[in-house]
Amino acid sequence: MSPEEVEALVVKLKKEGVPNSQIGEILRDEYGIPGVRYVTGKSLNQILREHGVQDQIPEDLLNLLTKAQRLIRHLQIHKTDRKNKHALELVEAKIHRLAKYYKRKGLLPQDWKYKAVVAQLE
Repeated sequence: MSPEEVEALVVKLKKEGVPNSQIGEILRDEYGIPGVRYVTGKSLNQILREHGVQDQIPEDLLNLLTKAQRLIRHLQIHKTDRKNKHALELVEAKIHRLAKYYKRKGLLPQDWKYKAVVAQLE
């Protein structure tokens, strides 16, 4: 496949709602492309940014946010579950570190903020 065809395929998959991590797996498994950068000379995120289909929140941060929501729902039902409360503290720490990194890189707006829930539970 030519670099233009690979870029078009990446954009098409993203518009269909496929997450970035799955796009790489699909290209590898179904099309025999070991990596987008080898063919196009650009990263997957660069291609998506050029075509205007990049996510508002990076995928890894979004996954951590959904994990925190699951833990919050669990702790609302099971208020004395200290192990999951500690797990929520760890996830929130990861969220804060990633948010700080993405703000510095310009992938998140400077005013983006995650409100800690652990402090509210005590």
